[in-house]
Amino acid sequence: MKKNLTLTLLAALSMMVLPTPAQKKVPTEADMGAYIMVYHKDQDHSLHMALSYDSYNWTALNDDKPIICGDTIAMQHGIRDPHIFRGPDGGFYLAMTDLHLFSSKKFAEMSRFSKLSEYRETEWERPGENYGWGNNHGLVLMKSFDLIHWTRTNLDFSKLSCPTGITDHHGNPIPWSEVGCTWAPETVYDYEAGHLLVHFTTRMKNGTEMIFYVYLNDDFTQMLSEPKLLFEAPHDKNGVPAYTVIDSDICKVGDTYHLFYVSHEKTATIKHATSKNITGPYIIDDKYNDGIDVAHEAPNCWKRIGKDEWVVMFDCYAVKPHNFGFVETKDFQTFNTLGFFDDENVPMKRSNFTEQKHGAVAPLTVKEAKALEKYWKRR
Repeated sequence: MKKNLTLTLLAALSMMVLPTPAQKKVPTEADMGAYIMVYHKDQDHSLHMALSYDSYNWTALNDDKPIICGDTIAMQHGIRDPHIFRGPDGGFYLAMTDLHLFSSKKFAEMSRFSKLSEYRETEWERPGENYGWGNNHGLVLMKSFDLIHWTRTNLDFSKLSCPTGITDHHGNPIPWSEVGCTWAPETVYDYEAGHLLVHFTTRMKNGTEMIFYVYLNDDFTQMLSEPKLLFEAPHDKNGVPAYTVIDSDICKVGDTYHLFYVSHEKTATIKHATSKNITGPYIIDDKYNDGIDVAHEAPNCWKRIGKDEWVVMFDCYAVKPHNFGFVETKDFQTFNTLGFFDDENVPMKRSNFTEQKHGAVAPLTVKEAKALEKYWKRR
């Protein structure tokens, strides 16, 4: 690690000693027979989980009550945008935004949330005129081998002393202490570098959002590199990003990395880009169209087990009540629009949950899924 890189690891918590990869057989795709979905809900800013055995029909664990409460793990007493990734060691890597959206004034207007009103008196943790909407400065990282027992690390980017590489309108460097947001982290594995890579949305102060990345150690507890730019919107005539990009998702198919992200060039729309290198440069696919003409975000691309079929799942917050939408593809050139959870003639169904936000999916073995069901039924 570079000498000028400092990192505050807040409330690093080990809930139990996890088995090492050497102690646990790493399953392959042939061993998989189920899926885990993670998501959060605005009502509680906590982590929720659902299971499926066929990738179409989903049932929430714990009767859709929180699996992990956000107020117990986050600096802002709430989590959002959970992403789950199954690493090459067989472990599950969970990355979440450390952010609570609502102030006490907001809660007073929404009585069902009133029990959480003591968390913040101001609209945002820091003044919105200086740091923008939804400002935060941290991520919550957790690791498990059974989705029940977890280790946890809280990253606070505002404590970093390394350069951001971003300057203000006068050309002055902006330090990480002025970070305006760290949203929607996702984990992938860089096989060339041999390290976990977490990419996330960030901005400095109330500037333009873009995608940064950082390498993490295998325990998911420490940065191994300085955060660097991964992707931003094309530049305008002044040489700055023309619009914001948020909510990056990266999946590798063959020797190609597919980046799905949200463009705010007009309304919030999911776009697709490709690269032969995980850190880019990425070439925007101008032909990609998921057939959804209302604002949507939070893309997550996942594979149907045993099939050359990939699903791009997204959060359509513009529909009421908000819902997840789905498209599928076999070649990443033609995308078939499936529609939303529970719509007529749409195969994607929920049995016991609604109003889920910003989801992600990873594969499980049937044994792992059954163990989760048994655990939460007992509780």
